[in-house]
Amino acid sequence: MNPVHFRFERRGRVGIITLDRPDRLNALTFASYEELRDFFEYLNGQSDLGAIVINGAGRAFCAGGDVEDIIGQLFSRDMPGLLQFTRVTGALIQNIRRVNKPVIAAIHGAAVGAGAVIALASDIRVIGPKAKFGCVFPQVGLCGADMGSAYLLPRIVGLGHASELLLTGEIIRADRMVEIGLANRLVDADAVFDTAFALAEQIANGPRFANAMTKKMIEDESHQSLEEAIEAEAQAQAICMAHSDFREAYDARVEKRAPNFKDFEA
Repeated sequence: MNPVHFRFERRGRVGIITLDRPDRLNALTFASYEELRDFFEYLNGQSDLGAIVINGAGRAFCAGGDVEDIIGQLFSRDMPGLLQFTRVTGALIQNIRRVNKPVIAAIHGAAVGAGAVIALASDIRVIGPKAKFGCVFPQVGLCGADMGSAYLLPRIVGLGHASELLLTGEIIRADRMVEIGLANRLVDADAVFDTAFALAEQIANGPRFANAMTKKMIEDESHQSLEEAIEAEAQAQAICMAHSDFREAYDARVEKRAPNFKDFEA
């Protein structure tokens, strides 16, 4: 796929998605929601990639849905039309969680609205000192729970912090993001992308089959009891032990060399 509404490039085993409407703070349109949704599904089949970085061009990560392109048009829709739109936006987040590769968000500026939920759906968040985060839906008269935010945010920062952010629509800055555990790493402004990429490269050069299994387990076990989770992990680990990467890691250690892991679908 050759995306129209954002940029994509491959650097080794890392795929890089760049939201590229800097004049609109990378706000999303009807078309870009749909293309991003489909693109993350497409990435599932790219077995040579082991990780994905998502970032934004210009001053912002993503300012959410474009007010001019989306909000005005929503007033003319009936309930089925509104539900069709909200299901599309939710499907994007679902596909980010389902893609069989870790996703690292490089957040150097504002991540608000839909941009905040894209950050939440990412597995790891690297931020800079000018990063901002806000589930701002209450500010426009909407439910704070949108696109999966009420599912994802409590899992990352806990129920109390999540409730406050979702009910107030407050925009928080980098220091607060770190304080509540929303950010994995806070780095200098000019190091945000490089740090995110280096982390993605480290993961992508690891055991890609096993990393895909780890992401799946993290997602699946949120719905399971401890007993179910332990059994699921027993099965997942046995599957990984039967994969050739397990033997390759052992042989590489004995031979004092770097392991040559296979593409995760191999």
